[in-house]
Amino acid sequence: MGIPLLLLGGLALGWLLAGWLIGGWRVPPAHAFACPDGMVAIPAGSYRIGAGGQRPEEGPPALVRLSPFCLATHEVTNRQFAAFVEATGYRTVAERPLSREQFPTLSVAERAPGSLVFRPLDPGEPIGPMAGWHWVPGADWRHPEGPGSSIEHLLDHPVVQVAYEDAEAYAAWRGADLPSEAQWEFAARGGLRDQVFGWGDTWDANRANTWQGPFPYRDSAEDGHAGTAPVGSYAPNGYGLHDTTGNVWEWTADWFAPGHQLLVDRPDPRLDDAAASSDPREPGVAKHVIKGGSFLCSPSYCSRYRPAAREAESPDTGTSHIGIRLASQPLNASL
Repeated sequence: MGIPLLLLGGLALGWLLAGWLIGGWRVPPAHAFACPDGMVAIPAGSYRIGAGGQRPEEGPPALVRLSPFCLATHEVTNRQFAAFVEATGYRTVAERPLSREQFPTLSVAERAPGSLVFRPLDPGEPIGPMAGWHWVPGADWRHPEGPGSSIEHLLDHPVVQVAYEDAEAYAAWRGADLPSEAQWEFAARGGLRDQVFGWGDTWDANRANTWQGPFPYRDSAEDGHAGTAPVGSYAPNGYGLHDTTGNVWEWTADWFAPGHQLLVDRPDPRLDDAAASSDPREPGVAKHVIKGGSFLCSPSYCSRYRPAAREAESPDTGTSHIGIRLASQPLNASL
């Protein structure tokens, strides 16, 4: 005797719901709308932003709802940023002297243009509060390690030493945006739900450009690179996005606040009020959310290369491990 059609329909619905609830369920890719060149379609969906039981600023998870959007397959490269500068004459924050009004106690020499550079410690050198970070006069996107360094052989590496203002300026020139934190995290999951990493629950150092070895003394480069890697050097996630794990941190449009209470159950949420920003480590300083971790993250130190992980960063400073990824609205949304 055949199985009634009603029963078959019920079984199919049950399997669908079970798939939705299982952590590894994949959201089908979105092909119903077009994106600008270099971007891929990310489907509409609901998901739990953040993670419980990890770092305090990541939880508790909160339900958010997103419309379809487009996200760049990789981080903005030095080659791309150079084209922007050549076309516009733009000078980044790191290429301008520090403001006398903002830093009245600093001398002219101390206000010289520069940026933050990470340099591994020498063997046996004690780990101080900055753990290898130095303010280096003359460090900028063209000279990411300071005077004498160059991007000549790094044109396909992600641009670094860009402050938030620089990222916004580049995005505007391209007719694009910076992604919200919710957009970035949803896309970085690659269609997986509630998995720890963008590929599953098990860490695999060969799938991303991160730090191997004793931090902050020596990166053994077992994953193929020490420092930044050319974009696209590692396999993409389920949406075709490269380097959402490691390589360089990426600016998002959101101001930082601990947890996600201000985003709960809102469509296309983003925290765009600087007055709502707070970082318990520096009360009163408004910061932006950066996502994805970098080549400096390791299981023993940072480990913020999970999609749910996040960090607060002052918008007025570039560093040698923060870059840019662009987002945009679909060209012909039809969902």
